[in-house]
Amino acid sequence: TWLEYSVHHGELKMNKKPRRRGIYTMYHGTTVANARLIIPNGFQRSKVGLLGEGVYVTRDVLKACNYPRNSALSDRVVLKLRVRLGKCKEIRDDKDPLLTTWSKNGFDSAWVPPDAKMASVPSGLQENCVFDPRRVEVVGIPSGQLGATQKPRNCGIYTMYHGTSVASARLIIANGFMQSQGGMLGKGVYVSRDQTKAERYPLNNPASDRVVLELLVRVGRVKRINKDNHPLQYTWNEEGYDTAWVPPNCGMKAVPSGLEEDCVFDPKNIKVVAIRNRGCLRRRRFRR
Repeated sequence: TWLEYSVHHGELKMNKKPRRRGIYTMYHGTTVANARLIIPNGFQRSKVGLLGEGVYVTRDVLKACNYPRNSALSDRVVLKLRVRLGKCKEIRDDKDPLLTTWSKNGFDSAWVPPDAKMASVPSGLQENCVFDPRRVEVVGIPSGQLGATQKPRNCGIYTMYHGTSVASARLIIANGFMQSQGGMLGKGVYVSRDQTKAERYPLNNPASDRVVLELLVRVGRVKRINKDNHPLQYTWNEEGYDTAWVPPNCGMKAVPSGLEEDCVFDPKNIKVVAIRNRGCLRRRRFRR
């Protein structure tokens, strides 16, 4: 499959019908536990719902933030998606003959516009249902942004960055990360929530040979390392931690820049979702 590093060209106004075979930015609200399953394994088709079987998504991020309805706010995650809608059926009536059978009539997705005034959509907000989960790809977590000074929550999923060379970026995109065998925090994959820090790496490479990868990172259990010669500086993983975190401006001589840094022990907890360069999202494609 192709991984396309720009989805912003696919944004639509809420009341505009998706074009056939269009690729769009959409959102899905779920629980933390479900998000952990969806990110590595992909979506599963819901068996029931307003529009029948499929994956329920929306272009309205505020609507996605309201789901799951019975979950606490602390247990809600919004996934940012890249969605290939295919042939789309517009549904405006609760009694539409294809309300739940559109997929059996040659359509790949169904769309309820925001002005449909359907009794089954009391919020009046836009909604889509995509029959084939393979048409839906997670590309980010809007709610996963943290300030550089905020400690990552245990088990959280966050947007982070990694600076590398063009050649290494191609290998990482194709095969995933490999664990570094050494570094200021020992073994692991070194990442940062500070994109400007990632843009500096590799330190000795020219700017033309630097690539910044945008990542989704499952941090697991986090250990704060905020001083030189910390007793767990290199052994945090042996003590049951999944990630080590160096907060910004903590005064460590090993971090002269004073910028935030993380080390994730297991590379499988990191997924590349985009390429960023000099702060701009570029439209580039690489084979996975």
